[in-house]
Parts: sequence; structure tokens; C-alpha cells
Amino acid sequence: MSAGLAALLDDVAVLAKMAAASVDDVAAATGRASMKAVGVVVDDTAVTPRYVHGVGPQRELPIIGKIAKGSLRNKLLIILPIAMILSQWLPWLLTPILMIGGTYLCYEGAEKIWEWISGHSTAEENADEVGPDQEKAVVSSAVRTDFILSAEIMVIALNEVADEAFLARAVILIVVGILITALVYGVVAAIVKMDDIGLALAKRETTAVAAIGRGLVRAMPVVLSTLSIVGVIAMCWVGGHIVLVGADELGLPYPYDVVHHIEEWFGGLIPAIGGVIGWIANTLASAVFGVIWGGLVLLIVHALPWPEKLPWAKEKHGADEPQHSAD
Repeated sequence: MSAGLAALLDDVAVLAKMAAASVDDVAAATGRASMKAVGVVVDDTAVTPRYVHGVGPQRELPIIGKIAKGSLRNKLLIILPIAMILSQWLPWLLTPILMIGGTYLCYEGAEKIWEWISGHSTAEENADEVGPDQEKAVVSSAVRTDFILSAEIMVIALNEVADEAFLARAVILIVVGILITALVYGVVAAIVKMDDIGLALAKRETTAVAAIGRGLVRAMPVVLSTLSIVGVIAMCWVGGHIVLVGADELGLPYPYDVVHHIEEWFGGLIPAIGGVIGWIANTLASAVFGVIWGGLVLLIVHALPWPEKLPWAKEKHGADEPQHSAD
């Protein structure tokens, strides 16, 4: 009896060790997947603050909270199931889908650049003047943009753990999705509320603390404006890079070969920091391609006579049509 109990306890101990090892493996794989997606996290963090640029302080955190909820829904309820199904049965579809998303990012970035050039302000920039309906439009626009960035994050993470079992992959992607969302929107919330923190510090009696607070208050408008610009550039960069890499994987290597040659040439100028210089060259070349690609899509969307029922046609005609009074 005691021998049988001892054997059973040994079996339980072995199973416990196996379970612990599995948890460790999943944790390690989650770490690898998260680190691989860090580059896109930077882009996501840079893109989001532009949606609350110019918004009243009391509405900044609620808007960010709504965008964060939408981002989490994107990752866990839409992207995760689709990515798992496609990776299991239709892995060849992932690249074209990502390229469509990258093209949308290029289009949004190019549209914003054109608005800067033409001098037309957007709804996002005037959100504080319009009210709840416009706030809803801002959140919807941000969640749409986040969807593409979230899809890239999840697919990058999925590729990193492609050798794991189906259930392990699902758990890893859930953890990555939650962690990345908390990281991105936690940082974004801290950035956009830094001026309020500065105001609080400026009221302190300690001279050094008050000086830091005043410095934060003066610096934050510049920081937010800069992040708004960086966010647009990041959309063109990320979108352009997705399209270039996707085209290369689908057997059209020429565009990305050009970018790769540019990276190698600049990287060879100063060998000691060649990797950094090459990465910067690759990033700038991808961004330029993204602007060009997005500009072509922008031309197609806005220059051709699309039916007015299409979403982008509504946006265009809605902006151009004169407002009529009730009477």
C-alpha cells in the first residue's frame, strides 16, 4: 500500500514538474514574442497621441481608455481567432492580409501629409470644438488604425512561436495582446497627462520641484506636436515596410531589394555603427515608399468618382458639401 502511494506521489511529482516546465516554456516564448513586437509598439505609441492632440484635458484619458478597449477587442476577439485559424489551415493568406493593412496605414499617413500641405484641418484636430459625435469619430479612426498595428504585432508574435502547440500559441498571443495593450496605452496616458503633472509640481513649495513642473508644462505642447508628426511618419514607415516585405515574400523582390541595397550602402559608411545607420536608412527608405504608395491610393480614393455609399466617398463628400440650415 505504502509502495503504491509512494509510486503515485512520484507520478504526481513528475506531472507537476512537466506542468511547471510547460509554464516556463510558455513564459519564455511569450517573452520572445513580446520582444519581437517591440518595434511596432514604438510605432503604436507614437501614432496614438495625435488623436488627442488639441483635445480638452478632461477628455484625454476617457478617449485613450476607449481606444485601449477597442485595441484589446481588436487583438483578442478579432485578430487572435483569425490569426490562429489562418496559421493553422491557410498560412499563405497572412501576408496578403497584412499587405492590405499596410496599404491602409500608408493611405492614412499620406492623407495626413496632404492635409498639412493643403492647409485643411481634420476632424481629429478640432475634436474639442465639436462634441460627443466628433469624439466618437476620433475613437473610431484611432481604433481602425490600431487594428492594423495590432495585427502586425500579433502576426509577428505568432511567427515567433509558430513551433509551439496550438493551445500554447493561443495562450501566448492572449498574454502578448494584453501586455502590449497595457504598455502602449499606459505610456500614451502618461505622455498626454504629463502637462497636468507639471502643473501639480509647479504648485509645490520646493523651488527645484516647481521648476521641473514649469519645465514640463512648457515642454509638453512641443512634445505632443512632435509626437503627432512622428505618428504620421511612423504610419508611413510601418505600412511601407509591411508592403515591401510582403511583396518580397510573394515573389516581387525588386522594391525591397532597392531598400536593402540602400541599407547596406549606408551601413558600410561607418562600420563601427553600421547597423544603426543601416537601420535608419532602411526606415527612411520604407517611409518614403510608404508616402508614395499611400499617395497613389489617396489619388485613387479621392480623384475617381466612387459611389457616394462607400465610406471614404461619404467622408469626402461630407466634407465638401455645404451645410444647410433646418429651414
